Amino acid sequence: MTEIKCIIADDEKPLRLYLKEKLAVLWPELIICGEAKNGPEAVELIKKMKPEIAFLDIRMPGFSGLEVANEIAGISRIVFITAYDQYAIEAFENEAIDYILKPVSEKRLQKTIQRLQHQIQVAQEPDSSIAETLERMWSDLKKKDSQEYLQWIKARHRDEIRLIPVSEVFCFKADDKYTVVKTKDTELLIKTSINKLSEELDPKQFWRIHRGTIIKASQVDRVSRSITGRFVIRLKDLPEPLTVSRSYSHHFKHM
Repeated sequence: MTEIKCIIADDEKPLRLYLKEKLAVLWPELIICGEAKNGPEAVELIKKMKPEIAFLDIRMPGFSGLEVANEIAGISRIVFITAYDQYAIEAFENEAIDYILKPVSEKRLQKTIQRLQHQIQVAQEPDSSIAETLERMWSDLKKKDSQEYLQWIKARHRDEIRLIPVSEVFCFKADDKYTVVKTKDTELLIKTSINKLSEELDPKQFWRIHRGTIIKASQVDRVSRSITGRFVIRLKDLPEPLTVSRSYSHHFKHM
């Protein structure tokens, strides 16, 4: 059987390690021939190694994943790793360019592997005419970059509307039809869902650790494991322990 090679390009080392571990289990025949932590490294590595598959983060220093894809179109099958909006994901899907939505779940990665294996099995060449799609996606991404991440949380408190700086929030927790906003001194309810917040918050500052919980990364005080092997975190000034679901454990796996 012909060897199948891939590279992984992402500026977050824990995610690169997480992908390597999952790929080793789900696709043990796949050869991971290199890693890159930024766009220029990814372009150089792909042109040198000519892997059949490239896992590319959309946001990387130097070049974005979209720019890398433009540079190496026709060499590798591209799998984008993205934390961005549904419209972008649907556009990639329609053009048969796969994606993995962060945080990377094992189930979603398995689906990607099946698609790649099918393409390789039928000897389908990487699409070298994806420039139009990439240009559209690059335009969408630049529009996203031109918008600021969420800076203020508006919450009703009794007969008042409170404006809470996002910088003061420690975590968000789903609570029935509402979301609890926790700061050092207060808890307030808002109607914005966790899913919506995860799209609007800066992903480098706020990490989703559960389908119903988002935390501020800089507020993590310590991480431990429960007797079931789950990660449990404690935030500074908040005594309540928070359990990390397996789908979101890559943030803490290598701490």
